[in-house]
Amino acid sequence: MPNSAYQSSEQQQLLEFDRRHIWHPYSSMTNPMPMQLVESAEGVTLTLANGTQLIDGMASWWSVIQGYNNPDLNLAMLEQSQKMSHVMFGGLTHEPAIKLCQQLVAISPEGLDKVFISDSGSVAVEVAMKMAIQYWQAREQSNKHKFLSLNNGYHGDTFGAMSVCDPVTGMHHLFAQSMMQNLFSESPSCKFHDSFDKSCLNDLESQLKQHHQTLAAFIVEPIVQGAGGMKFYHPDYLTAAKQLCEQYNVLFIADEIATGFGRTGEMFACNHADISPDILCVGKSLTGGYMSLAATLTTDHIATTISNSEAHCFMHGPTFMGNPLACAIASKNLSLLNENDWQTNVKRIEGFLSESLAPLQDLKSVADVRVLGAIGVIEMSEAVTMESITEAFIKQGVWLRPFGKLVYIMPAYTMTNDELSTLTTAMITVISQL
Repeated sequence: MPNSAYQSSEQQQLLEFDRRHIWHPYSSMTNPMPMQLVESAEGVTLTLANGTQLIDGMASWWSVIQGYNNPDLNLAMLEQSQKMSHVMFGGLTHEPAIKLCQQLVAISPEGLDKVFISDSGSVAVEVAMKMAIQYWQAREQSNKHKFLSLNNGYHGDTFGAMSVCDPVTGMHHLFAQSMMQNLFSESPSCKFHDSFDKSCLNDLESQLKQHHQTLAAFIVEPIVQGAGGMKFYHPDYLTAAKQLCEQYNVLFIADEIATGFGRTGEMFACNHADISPDILCVGKSLTGGYMSLAATLTTDHIATTISNSEAHCFMHGPTFMGNPLACAIASKNLSLLNENDWQTNVKRIEGFLSESLAPLQDLKSVADVRVLGAIGVIEMSEAVTMESITEAFIKQGVWLRPFGKLVYIMPAYTMTNDELSTLTTAMITVISQL
């Protein structure tokens, strides 16, 4: 493996321009973290410009479920690009969008048969929130315009989505005067693998009882609270939460942007609780990580109510809505899920991670080890230093992007046991030295 410290003059110039001019996610322009210059990606391996190869444990923020440079997805992209890469979705339609929506309706929880296609996960959440508000306006209950969500939740970085993120970690203090003010309930204390204690619903029920007259919807990440702490909670909480929303006449929005398409061991995390939300948001792995695309699904009742209202339409329409290129790739990606037996692969990954990461639980520096589906989480007792721990992982030949107290992996479903072993060995090696 080439020395990772070596860079050509051209590479150095590129990185210097990047450092001076390009603003990366959640980064400072005055004190940016070092960037790794990626030359190519194949399977589950990133090749840096200096020749260093890293096994990617992040699947590019949980989206590249079929691996990089997948020949089937490449072909779908090439064939569609030779027909049309984009056409407006207003007044026009096309086969890639129709086929994708047919697939989404077929695999989603029962009753979700209306699909609104957008261009990112955050926008899918914005669309869901607007649907909920327009629904109640159409029913002449405009007083129902607020949202209830969970502490430690994360739903995106646009203003509406941010307003339902955790009020402490969701950057509320920076934008409080500009954002919609919503309500929050305690994060579920009932862990996925523990016995269910219904008292963990007390605060949620109290909030719904007190505020249901002004609540348009309850929005939740089913089973897994992702960027807010990688917490796994009990399916019975989700089942009861849906029942409470029905009891108090509040819509139920499931944000499956991170959990959808098999990540937790079910096609959708809602399936663990055997519930069907009123509105469902999907994104991230929808295109297998090839392009940005998302969708918001809802029921015929909600769609009809909005469509028969004074506005006679749903008030949203992105320029790149229904992008044919992205839809064609997404459609092929969903076909590959079944062709590649994603359930067996995710179960295999879950078993491997559970066994391999278990010894870390004995370390004093580790607070918890938890695995669900193709998600492995090491929660440290203290926050890690991202720059130093990332560099330590690079030296072990892997790419991981920890945050806060969490060192976690969300690998591609195609990752082999040998590749998983490289990842988990690196995690054990680096964490044991902390």
